[in-house]
Amino acid sequence: MRKMLEHCPSCGGDLVVTRMSCPSCGTVIQGQWTTCKFCRLSPARTRLLEAFVRARGNVKEMARELDTSYWTVRKELDELIEALGYEPGPPPEDPSVRQEAMTEAQLDILDALDHGELTAAEAARQLQALDSESD
Repeated sequence: MRKMLEHCPSCGGDLVVTRMSCPSCGTVIQGQWTTCKFCRLSPARTRLLEAFVRARGNVKEMARELDTSYWTVRKELDELIEALGYEPGPPPEDPSVRQEAMTEAQLDILDALDHGELTAAEAARQLQALDSESD
C-alpha cells in the first residue's frame, strides 16, 4: 500500500490535504484536512498493527507470525501505542512472567533463545551474568 506524503520534500514541513476529487463523477472538494494518526505510522508499525488485528491481539500468535520473540513484540507494541499518542499501560498480570522492566540485553538473549541460537542453559547463564553485573 502506497502511503500519502506527510512531509514536504523541499523543507520537511508537515503537509495537509487541500483537495479531494471523485474519479467517477469529477466532483472536487477543497479545504484543509490533516491525516489521521494511523496514516502517520511507519510501514513497519502498520505491519505490526495489521498483525495485531489478524492475531486478534494474541501476542504469542503475533510473535509466531512475525518470527520474533514474545518480548520483542511486546516492546514494539508499546512503541506503537506511544506513536499513536497513548501511554502504554502496565503489563497484563501473568504470574509466570517477571514484572520487572527488561533491558535490551535481556531481550536480545531471549530472542536468541527463541530462535534456537542459544540453549536454555546458555541463556540462563547469560541472564545470570547480567543480573550479577547490575548488582
